[in-house]
Amino acid sequence: MEHGSFQDQSQATFSFTDEDHTLANSLRYTLNQDPRVTFCGYSIPHPADARVNIRVQTTGDPAREVLKDSCQDLMLICQHVRSTFDQAVMEFKSKKGLESMNIRP
Repeated sequence: MEHGSFQDQSQATFSFTDEDHTLANSLRYTLNQDPRVTFCGYSIPHPADARVNIRVQTTGDPAREVLKDSCQDLMLICQHVRSTFDQAVMEFKSKKGLESMNIRP
């Protein structure tokens, strides 16, 4: 849900339900890497409430579009981490890494 002004679309607060620090901090990081962002922060209103509020202020671009771009950037980062991990596991298995570690049951 977006909370903001219709007159100034360069700033808004977005509320994500069923989310916590994991997504919020990751999005905050990717948003702060974007040169269009002048301010970004998040808060969790109450620890018992599974909701995160993310505030975005931009240099003029619509905050909604900047948030959408950052979500896509975060997905690309996650895909890269996953493929790098999967590749490392395959290399480890192909070199018979467990046997070389001399682990006994």
